[in-house]
Amino acid sequence: MSLQMSPQNLSLSDSLHIVILASILSLIIYWLIRDSHRVRNLRGKHVFITGCDTGLANSLAKWLDKRGFCVIAACATEKGGQELRSCSSLSLKTVNLNLADSNSIARAVVFVTEETAGKGLFGLVSNAEGTAPVAPTDWLRIEDFHSVLDVSLLGLIEITLKLLPLLKKAEGRVVNLTNAKGLMAFVGGGYSLSKWGMEAFSDILWIEMQHFGVKVSIVEHGFFKAGVVNSDVIEKYLIRLWNRLTPDIRDSYGEKYFAEYTKAHRSSVKRLCDTDISKVIKCMEHALIAKYPRTRYRAGWDAKFFWLFLSYAPSCLSDMLLCMMFPAPAASGRSVPGVLINI
Repeated sequence: MSLQMSPQNLSLSDSLHIVILASILSLIIYWLIRDSHRVRNLRGKHVFITGCDTGLANSLAKWLDKRGFCVIAACATEKGGQELRSCSSLSLKTVNLNLADSNSIARAVVFVTEETAGKGLFGLVSNAEGTAPVAPTDWLRIEDFHSVLDVSLLGLIEITLKLLPLLKKAEGRVVNLTNAKGLMAFVGGGYSLSKWGMEAFSDILWIEMQHFGVKVSIVEHGFFKAGVVNSDVIEKYLIRLWNRLTPDIRDSYGEKYFAEYTKAHRSSVKRLCDTDISKVIKCMEHALIAKYPRTRYRAGWDAKFFWLFLSYAPSCLSDMLLCMMFPAPAASGRSVPGVLINI
């Protein structure tokens, strides 16, 4: 009896496998076709971008300007605005913006409202990078956290809230640019806090605003030459923080720890840094012009593999890897520095 049913069972099993594979293939083809659809009549649509003095936002502003968008670029300094206008078309406008200052945010919102002239805002690209004192937590004071969170999180939230009416009117989209290090917290300070907060804010906004036709995307990028804090800047912060420590805290870490910790940051930036910022630009552009933008984009090999892997890896594995990357304080009794520092 079993011999007679065996061919039938095998046939049913094969049919089931074929159905499953065909369904998966159909979903992939459907996703690729859906992902390739673009919004029409983009010329003349207004896009507001923050943090355009340098780096990724600066490059995006120039790129979108060439594509025919009416770009409104927010710069922290007048010099940054002048340099951007000098190499762009006359349709690109700049406005000074300090995300830590509510009055500055209000003035920028008025400027954007006047420039859009009742059409609404098609795109808001937030590239909010506060100063980054990256150091062990007990080296820091509360003002060190404010210097980052007031700009990179609270400032971003405030300007987004004030521009939501314009975005809803145009059924536009919000693109929040964040570092993939926000997926895995391993250094003290407000940087990782701001990135985690940005992820949560973006997810909530995406759920709520879809009812109004507003699409929200997060671009999680890795280390890029034009998008990361220069290692020299990080080292200057570390030296300033180290010099203001009390003797007790400084002794508990030791001079060797300070040297190795600084070296570890320099080494990690050097190993992970990518020079091809077009990977990030393409993600941001797709989030703006795709008819069905993705909720999340990951740009750079470290964002797709290293940081994403660490965020999902068991805590024991990620903890072990991070212990290998960074030295141990003198008071811990572990004299061996992070073994990956010199690789």
